[in-house]
Amino acid sequence: QVHVEESGGRSVRAGDSLSLTCTFSGRDGRNFLLGWFRQAPGKEREQVGIIHWNLGDRAYGDFAKGRFTISKGSSTGTAILRMNNLEPEDTAVYQCAIGKGPVAIGGRGRWDYWGQGTQVTVFP
Repeated sequence: QVHVEESGGRSVRAGDSLSLTCTFSGRDGRNFLLGWFRQAPGKEREQVGIIHWNLGDRAYGDFAKGRFTISKGSSTGTAILRMNNLEPEDTAVYQCAIGKGPVAIGGRGRWDYWGQGTQVTVFP
C-alpha cells in the first residue's frame, strides 16, 4: 500500500523561503509522477509542479515558475518543494500526490495516492 505524507508547513512572512517535504513509501519502480498541489480557502485545487521520478523531467504552474523548485530529497522516498519569495497569495494547504501521466500542468495525469496536506500561511 502506498503511503504519502507531507511535512514542513508553517507560518512565514512575505519574502521568506520555505521547504516542504513529501515522504512516500510502498511505490515500486521509478516510472511514476510526483506532484505538488495546493488549495487555498474558497479556491479550486491547483497544480504547483510535477516531477517524473525516473526521468527527472519537471513542469511548474505559471505562478511557481522562477520561485518554486521540486527536487528529490537526500533520503529514499522523499521529495522537496522549495519555495522562495513567498507571497500572501501562496497561503494554502499543500499536498503531495503519486500518479502517472504526462509531465505537464493541466495534463491528463491520474493521481492515485495523496497525502493529507500541510498548511502554509504567508503573512504580509
